[in-house]
Amino acid sequence: MMQVILSNSKHPEYGQAAIPLPLAQDQYEDCVELLEKLEIGSATKQDCKVLEISSAFPVLKRMEMLTVNLDELDYLAKRLASFDVGEAAQFQAMAHKLELFELKDLINLTFCCQQATVITDFTNLEAIGRDHYMNLYGGCASTQELEDLDGAETARLLIDSGAGEVTPYGVVYDNGMDLEQYYDGQHFPAYLYEPCMLMIGLTFRLEPEDTKNITWLYLPAARGQLERAMARSGISDPADMRFRFSESMFPDEVDAAMDFRYENIYELNDLALAVSKLSVEAQKKLGAVVEMAEPEYASQIRHLAENLNQFEFAPGAHTPAEYGRYMIQDSGHFEYDENLEGFYDYEKFGLQRMEQESGMFTDRGYVSYHGTMSLDELMMEDPAETFREEQGLQMGGMK
Repeated sequence: MMQVILSNSKHPEYGQAAIPLPLAQDQYEDCVELLEKLEIGSATKQDCKVLEISSAFPVLKRMEMLTVNLDELDYLAKRLASFDVGEAAQFQAMAHKLELFELKDLINLTFCCQQATVITDFTNLEAIGRDHYMNLYGGCASTQELEDLDGAETARLLIDSGAGEVTPYGVVYDNGMDLEQYYDGQHFPAYLYEPCMLMIGLTFRLEPEDTKNITWLYLPAARGQLERAMARSGISDPADMRFRFSESMFPDEVDAAMDFRYENIYELNDLALAVSKLSVEAQKKLGAVVEMAEPEYASQIRHLAENLNQFEFAPGAHTPAEYGRYMIQDSGHFEYDENLEGFYDYEKFGLQRMEQESGMFTDRGYVSYHGTMSLDELMMEDPAETFREEQGLQMGGMK
């Protein structure tokens, strides 16, 4: 929705970089690397000079020739990406009225500009009055309130008040709006721009439990995003982190298996990435596998997620007969003939299979493990990778 051309104000001879915003996760590290070649793009400093900005928000042109912080610019772009036409008019008109240029102020404005009323078309007084009423009451009003409202009269009173200010984006009435400091210049307010597997708050371990100094992480994320988020929060040592659980799209069994307070952020991110690649049905299967295997850490659950093909899962099966029916009719391992329905002994077949395999009934259905190594070994680090690392160390030592 936006593109900016950035440069190094101290060394314009280094060149320019065109950056699309909001930054896509799979492009994040490439964009940061591009800026690093210009010796800009710091996680904490305002070191990117905006040469040009192209977007659906002309008011942002006022940032041209200013130096900004990349992550603040990205956060603003994400906030604005969710705005409808009305909110865009409110944001731009109030930014113009308050003469806002700094990114911190513009970010804070995205959280409160909805209180203002902007008139761009005076031909429908009834609609103007209704919109104004909604703005005054936080966008909430009952159907009865709106039916009883004389929208045209409300609009006339607003216009006759003389409190409006003409801007390039319409006549704006601030309605007593205060530019509240939702963003303190360091910790971005929680904002879920796109679906994620896990949303957690990162705080310094010595901060009080009710601290507002929270750095929000949305997993899976690029490793660079995690590192920059930690840098913005002032945390360099992972031992100084404390997590605050917020939202999870993991299967319930995964959430129950872990203690998020003591997990490694990189292991959590790797787990989120592994689970995000699974289909909805595969995630349900993972829930059953976790209940069976009883892992304790994110790394163990990740290995289970990456090896789901070694498990057989019969969703909804809670008796031997239901398991046998699933295997014969739905598993795809057998050719089911409905004309022979009366001859199938599902319970006997289910019991026979259960005696020959390692499995159990879970809340989600019956799950069994068919791998060659033990579950404990499966949940450890990749044996092949461990072997390669050990061989590499030995060869290095010999060398």
